[in-house]
Amino acid sequence: MMVTQSQAGDQASYDRWVTQFKQKAMAQGVSQATLNDAFSGSRFLPRVIELDQKQPEGKLTFAQYKERIVSAQRINQGRHELRKHRALLDEIGKAYGVQPQYIVALWGIETNFGGNTGGFDVIDSLATLAYEGRRAEFFGQELMKAVKIIDAGHISADAMKGSWAGAMGQTQFMPSSFLAYAQDYNKDGKKDIWNSKPDAFASAANYLARSGWKGDERWGRLVSAPSSIPESEMTRKNKKPLQTWARMGVTLPNGQPIPLADLNAGMVAPDGLDGPKYLTYGNYDVIMKWNRSTYFATSVGLLADAIAAGQ
Repeated sequence: MMVTQSQAGDQASYDRWVTQFKQKAMAQGVSQATLNDAFSGSRFLPRVIELDQKQPEGKLTFAQYKERIVSAQRINQGRHELRKHRALLDEIGKAYGVQPQYIVALWGIETNFGGNTGGFDVIDSLATLAYEGRRAEFFGQELMKAVKIIDAGHISADAMKGSWAGAMGQTQFMPSSFLAYAQDYNKDGKKDIWNSKPDAFASAANYLARSGWKGDERWGRLVSAPSSIPESEMTRKNKKPLQTWARMGVTLPNGQPIPLADLNAGMVAPDGLDGPKYLTYGNYDVIMKWNRSTYFATSVGLLADAIAAGQ
């Protein structure tokens, strides 16, 4: 590919920025050898900036998103993966207090069960985003954490691949999440969320557990709600006892009463009043910490339920 004069200028300016960053990283204890390795042949990536600035063309409805994310193929593969790794997932589930189907659902949605973990060089992607400046502080901090992960020996710079935004491995952790939650479950001295399923599963479970997950509760459930409940009431933060929702006319989709456990629940309607409505419990809020999208969190719950139903 021909390099334009503008891109050449960007690269020269980027190289100067990298030199300054490396000085900061050394001041924080990162070794010269790690930095030389991490930034060997480092390139400014215009494609990453394009992806960061790209606005979605038209918003998917939740129905469209759910059809794509909670597909029959993904449900079937999720059931297969849960059976295949049952002993390991049960062991990790008990250790962290997280039901295995949620680990598998997150794995399935994030990387299609490890099949699509991203092919971008994480160091170059994060350095490009930090250099470009729109979110310089955030991506600069993530880049610093990324070089510290390499420096600690968890992964080599060459093998540190991920999304264009720096999300890494089978769990798609940003470097900050890696440092906070990644686990060396197989005790080989490395927290390897790229290649080790024990480490990846345990890291996902640890994230949920440390974020407040309750292993004896569901995420929520599909319900039928009367039109008398205004849309303004339908938010996960508007928590009410299940008894209150029942008095307001909320039932199971078949008209049967909702189970009255001692729980507070919010209600979400991702497609508005004309779409499906879900009562959501505390575990739903935990999934929202992983990804602050109602579409994502609801789909994780639905996929987990569908996977568990096939066991």
